[in-house]
Amino acid sequence: LAALSWGSGQTSLSPCQFLRRQQVLQLYRKILRAIREVPAEQDRRYLKDWAREEFRRNKDATEEDAIRMMLTQGNMQLKELQRTLKLAKS
Repeated sequence: LAALSWGSGQTSLSPCQFLRRQQVLQLYRKILRAIREVPAEQDRRYLKDWAREEFRRNKDATEEDAIRMMLTQGNMQLKELQRTLKLAKS
């Protein structure tokens, strides 16, 4: 998502890019919030590092279809984590 970055020297975002960037940031925040619910600190740390690395690794993606696919996969992984946490609490 390098083309979607803010900062000096970056091109301005199109409305579509702006919305996509908001979706990516929203997903990242939701994943981090879900990870906070993980009871074991070692697991929390592992998952937080994993999420951070996944987003960092894909930050330069600019192809719209690839970004949409990654958002879909990320949302599926978030739902799976939430389901697992819900089951663990019951």
